Order: sequence, then C-alpha cells, then structure tokens
Amino acid sequence: MKYIIINGPNLNLLGKRQTSIYGTKDFETYLDELSKCFPNLSIEYFQSNIEGEIIDKLHKVGFSYNGIIINAGGYSHTSVSIADAISSIETPVVEVHISNIYAREEFRHISLLSKNCIGVIAGFGLKSYELALQYFNETEIEKK
Repeated sequence: MKYIIINGPNLNLLGKRQTSIYGTKDFETYLDELSKCFPNLSIEYFQSNIEGEIIDKLHKVGFSYNGIIINAGGYSHTSVSIADAISSIETPVVEVHISNIYAREEFRHISLLSKNCIGVIAGFGLKSYELALQYFNETEIEKK
C-alpha cells in the first residue's frame, strides 16, 4: 500500500514557525515517527511552496497510489487549480490541517479543496496526519 503526504506553502517551517499554533516538531522528525506507527505502509513525503509543483505531484501520483494526504496550507483557501487537480485524479485524497481552521481567521473557514476530498481532518496538530493514515490503513482503500 503506497501513500503520499503532500504539504504546501510554509509547512517546511514546521517546528520554527508560529510554534503556538503548529508545535515545535519539524515534519521530517514527525514523518520518521509516523512511519514507525505504520510499518506496513509505504509513506512518501513531498513539500512545496509552489502551487504548480503541488499540482504536478498530484497528477503524477493520482492514478497509481492508494491514498494521498494533503495539507495545502494557505492554498486550501485560494487554489481553484489544486481543487481541480484533486477532482481530476482517481486516488482518494484526505485533506488535513494542523490547526483548527474554523477557530482562526474567517477566510480560513472555507477550503476550496474539501468538496473533492473523501474527508477533512483539522485541529489535532500533527496527529491529523496519523488520523488520515489510520483511516486509509483501516479501510484498506485499494487503488481503483
């Protein structure tokens, strides 16, 4: 079973950026921990601050992976193009947010991606990624 986590803008600064919201752990350290929790899953990671690179990655993996977990950061609220890319692929996508976007600024309350994803997990810190992988692992969603 092959999965990928795709993180968008500014998530390369986890552990350094707004630690009161995003915590003190960098994502690479967390990814190592996550991989140990799910030794039976192949988990890849991709991060970009560039919208087009995120779209290219969705196109590349969206027909061959078992699941995609995406935290598009600020693009969640602005990118029609990433939303279109998600709706154009076959691989199921779970949208995650580290913070509770509904408890933050009003513009963050709307995600353009959500309607094209099988589910949304928000507000559980880095554990949001684990919850998404747990869903995929327990439901054993097979590639179409």
